[in-house]
Amino acid sequence: MAATRGEAADYYNSAQGNGNGNGFGGNTYYQQQPQQQFKENGVRPEYPQQPPQYGMNYGAQNGYSHGGEKQTFEQAFKLDKPKWNDLWAAILFLVVCAGFVAVSGIAIQGYAATKGFNGGGIYDSNNTFSLDTNTLVLFAFCLAVALVLSYGYIWLARAFTKQFIWATGILNIIFGFATAIYMLSRKYYSGGIIFLIFSIFTLICFITWIPRIPFSALMLQTAIDVSKKYGHVYLVSFIGGLLATAFGAYFSVTLVSIYVKYEPGNNPACSQGVGNCGTGKVIGLIVFVTFAAYWITEVLKNVIHTTISGVYGSWYFCSQNFPKNATRGAFRRSMTYSFGSISFGSLLVAIINFLRQLCSVAQRQEAQEGNIVGVILFCILGCIIGILDWAVQFINRYAFSHIALYGKAYIAAAKDTWKMIKDRGIDALVNECLIGPVLTMGATFIAYACALLAYCYLLFTRPAYNEGQEFTPVVVAFAFLIGLQICHIFTTPLSSGIDTIFVASAWDPQVLVRDHPELYQKMVQVYPHVQQAIHA
Repeated sequence: MAATRGEAADYYNSAQGNGNGNGFGGNTYYQQQPQQQFKENGVRPEYPQQPPQYGMNYGAQNGYSHGGEKQTFEQAFKLDKPKWNDLWAAILFLVVCAGFVAVSGIAIQGYAATKGFNGGGIYDSNNTFSLDTNTLVLFAFCLAVALVLSYGYIWLARAFTKQFIWATGILNIIFGFATAIYMLSRKYYSGGIIFLIFSIFTLICFITWIPRIPFSALMLQTAIDVSKKYGHVYLVSFIGGLLATAFGAYFSVTLVSIYVKYEPGNNPACSQGVGNCGTGKVIGLIVFVTFAAYWITEVLKNVIHTTISGVYGSWYFCSQNFPKNATRGAFRRSMTYSFGSISFGSLLVAIINFLRQLCSVAQRQEAQEGNIVGVILFCILGCIIGILDWAVQFINRYAFSHIALYGKAYIAAAKDTWKMIKDRGIDALVNECLIGPVLTMGATFIAYACALLAYCYLLFTRPAYNEGQEFTPVVVAFAFLIGLQICHIFTTPLSSGIDTIFVASAWDPQVLVRDHPELYQKMVQVYPHVQQAIHA
């Protein structure tokens, strides 16, 4: 769906009017802006593509096909030359998935063959050297807590939108400090110190964010209003959350089974199935399945993101005649032409998050051994990785919204999106919205709950394998990961809607002013700079 620069210029000129100063249906804002002023300010976009529907003859006019039927998503956001972008990333992802299934199958077979040794519940295990059925029960509890809290979190966002941001920040801070104090009181200094640092940082951030809450509340309310009227946003969120929970259960069984099958010691599973026991083998397999789990959950999250972006893009550009089967059409594109691009972008995030997870585990182990220098070094490294993660996630959010509508390759979409944001000044608008950080706070709150549950469970059940608490950092870290990833997937549709509105506003702010005047006026009321942010 590429357009030449000349076509982009023609489109721009048509947006300014047809020679009578009445561009885009007589929008008074644009009537008052001389074309020369736009040139001097550098507004004229020199992008290889323009949004569908307006001025470029994409799809059928007025939202209807030539046969008089409503157009589909594919017709509204038509691709000139459909192709499988970033195919190598899709193939690599499928290979990694196959490897995960193979490792899981071998490990689970070893666990099943020695189930009597590892117990059938919480207290009947004879295993004194590695994770066992006791840990599986713990992860089942964590999955249930993550599922219930995530669904409840989404419900609260719908029911109490304006109070949602305040409640998220305050509860996250309180629960973080409570978790830290409890762990410190139990002399679990490694976890307590980490949670204390996170809580202090969260408190400082939230205080600085208070002036930006009204604008964020407006954008969240807009996203929720659209989700109630168009597409199947909450159905996608619910199905995605269930899939994430199911995969979390599968990952938990795989993780425990690897320890059961390959941890050296008085282990009857060493003679079962494929391979002998060894510490290096355990570490290598845990590293692989953890990385694969990050990548799989990121792909799942971003498939949801691009699907929902298609719904919100349809609302933005076709609000008067919403395309039929928009959700289904956007999902089909996400799973076909754009799947390689989704896999590529998700791979970058998976690598960064995996390194972050390793750093977190290493930091907890250093703290447990009393090595303060090691704790400080890993804390600094974790902060650096966290900043890198933020930067990549920031680009990905808007690049995937771009991919959902225009079907470009990942690198090209990321470059176009960044240039678009900087040229349009939309970065000022994005920086005023707290929804991303707030939803991250909510996910962190649920991750805290799962981590605290895991710690208390190990404390009260006292499994034989954890007499010296050497497995506590690993189990708590994976419980935290389970809660974080599941909630992120549940909340993806809300953030996806807002991200898509920003991207669409940057591509074509005229549509916002013309087709969504009420939203535009409210944005100006709570954040007057929006007039410059999207026009300058």
